[in-house]
Amino acid sequence: MAQDALSTSRALLTRLTAGYGPRDFAVRFWGADTWPAEGPDRFTLVLNHPGALRRMFLPPGRLSIGEAFIFGDYDLEGDAEAFFDLLAFWADRRRGPAEKFALWRLLRTLPADGRERMKRAADLTGAVHSPDRDRQAIRYHYDISNAFYALWLDERMVYSCGYFTRPDEDLAAAQLNKLDHTCRKLRLEPGQRLLDIGCGWGGLIRHAAQNYGVSAVGITLSERQKEYADAAIRRDGLADRCRVDLVDYRSATGEYDRVVSVGMAEHVGTTMLPTYFGHAWRLLKPGGVMLNHAIGLAGAFKMPAGGFPFVKRYVFPDGDLVPIHDTLQAAAAAGFEVRDVESLREHYVLTLRHWRQRLLARAAEARQLTSDVTARIWDYYMAGSAYGFRTAKVSIYQTLLLKQPGGPARLPLTRADWYAGVGPLPAESRTAVDLEGG
Repeated sequence: MAQDALSTSRALLTRLTAGYGPRDFAVRFWGADTWPAEGPDRFTLVLNHPGALRRMFLPPGRLSIGEAFIFGDYDLEGDAEAFFDLLAFWADRRRGPAEKFALWRLLRTLPADGRERMKRAADLTGAVHSPDRDRQAIRYHYDISNAFYALWLDERMVYSCGYFTRPDEDLAAAQLNKLDHTCRKLRLEPGQRLLDIGCGWGGLIRHAAQNYGVSAVGITLSERQKEYADAAIRRDGLADRCRVDLVDYRSATGEYDRVVSVGMAEHVGTTMLPTYFGHAWRLLKPGGVMLNHAIGLAGAFKMPAGGFPFVKRYVFPDGDLVPIHDTLQAAAAAGFEVRDVESLREHYVLTLRHWRQRLLARAAEARQLTSDVTARIWDYYMAGSAYGFRTAKVSIYQTLLLKQPGGPARLPLTRADWYAGVGPLPAESRTAVDLEGG
């Protein structure tokens, strides 16, 4: 039986890689038999039992391949990002009915694996992007365990891409750079009021209050994030200038000089972007600035039919990736003037690689804090995301928006102050140019 499964698995892989070019990966079968690479050996696909390929490809689709990984049917050794090059080849390959039937017959001859699988898929209820369902989605992702995230995030618990001044910069420095880069774009000044929509564990609001003298409010739907942020605010002695509220963005109140949103708009949903930007516009004072930092589809890449089902099911339920032109259109329709758009795509590749390396280095702790399945979900998701950013299927955009209803912009003529160094700027460097009246 095992020998038959080995022969069938080899036949399947031969068919599946036809046309792939020199095969740049090896395969190690459950009995330690190895199928060596034909070219440079970028990674090894480790099939852990005779029915592994059946689990990967039945039913057909990327979801099955992802689930087979998180449930341990196969492992990846070496460059896991390179595995996603192979997945792209499989997804793009057009196969006729006869070829599909031949593959199906081979897969069906492999033994079915009857092991019980611990599900961790999102199971949300209610109308999509209703406040209650959004709360479920956020808590599914972010309330896993603060200790789990602390294993692989930087010491400030910044859960968004860093800003690297060189490729070999460490994660902590890159995240500090990003916090300063964001604050400089907002041109924060002492005495201003800042609202952070989707503040995470509070790293940005604490940094802005400590280093730029603002009064900062963060909002989140995650109870675990609020617990962590509240403790960090007390520890840093910032309770008089900084707080986190457990509130939906649609219910936020107040009037602010600046609004920032980092890694939150992906949760909003395409249909809710007008509501999102419209409410942010109302929260801003005239002349106020908003910085929106969000992942979106890049270039001419078209979302495949069904989107990214693994991410929707196991990572970001109800999340949407929107082309940047749709985001800008929604912001402009709400009344904003678009002042600047910057892609940080390469920065997210580097960030994800840091995160994944840190997670793998503490994998045993991650499994103990959560489960083997959860740790493998994040491993697979990070490798696939790094591939997506590297190959320009997705990007990350910082968009600077101005609430300037017919008045002067009162912004400097150049971006020079964004790159003048680290830390708050001297007052003379923030001088605005007023073009009103010539």
